[in-house]
Amino acid sequence: MRETVAMTRSVQVNERIDGDTYRVSDEEKAHFEEFGFVHLRGLLTEDEVTGLEETYDRFLRREIEVPGKDYCDMAGDHGREPEDFSIINVMLPRRYHPAWCDNIFERRAASAVRQLHGDHMTIDYDQLLAKQPYKEDAIFAWHQDMAYWPDTPDTRTATFWLAIDDSTIENGCMRFVPATNKETALRPHTPQYGDRGKSHALGTVLLDTDEPVHVPISRGDVTVHNEQVMHGSGGNSTAGFRRAYVIAFRSEPTVKIERQLGFTHSHNDDLEVLDQVGVEGQTR
Repeated sequence: MRETVAMTRSVQVNERIDGDTYRVSDEEKAHFEEFGFVHLRGLLTEDEVTGLEETYDRFLRREIEVPGKDYCDMAGDHGREPEDFSIINVMLPRRYHPAWCDNIFERRAASAVRQLHGDHMTIDYDQLLAKQPYKEDAIFAWHQDMAYWPDTPDTRTATFWLAIDDSTIENGCMRFVPATNKETALRPHTPQYGDRGKSHALGTVLLDTDEPVHVPISRGDVTVHNEQVMHGSGGNSTAGFRRAYVIAFRSEPTVKIERQLGFTHSHNDDLEVLDQVGVEGQTR
């Protein structure tokens, strides 16, 4: 399993990018389909990551206004003060800084998602997740994304997780339970820090038979995962940040259904709307 997850690098990075296009190999497509996630190396160049980094850090410094719970801590309840956050979470940055729309990450990821899922996929939401230095409690609980989302007929998704910093086991890289996307039902999830009014985070637990794998990636790489594979991340024991930039694509009909329900992925969404979606602690 670990050899399969690691995969050999069959295509040179400098041959994979052509303008806004990133070429996904057949091996990577098969890995995504079978195990629910894949590591794509070099989706962005160093210069391209640097170009995004300045705006990213302006969000962290709160120079770009993000209202209410859309600037919060994903490792604690909404009562924490920003200086105490362990995982700085910025929801919907493209909403609050429209100049970021259609940036190189969005365009390059859109190219890759067409190869994984075909046409008529669109951005459902975006998110910034920054683990602060020496925050060993900066743990993202094991979860499946569908636990957060409305139950819709078309569940196709591809969530792109871009490493702004090298993502390592020590600073809390992504980890997955391969092939949990093949299970017929979601695992039971519960709110992690009180009810959904106090914290947005949901989580589940590993089974004795689960075989989780860590997926360290380099700056400019992405992991891509689907809606049902179990994933999470550990704390940050290092002196540096672990910054990630997330874009989730879903089908156009699915996003239309979500918006008709009033569900926008904002943490400021009405609790009555949240009560219509998700699993444990909510109704579906």
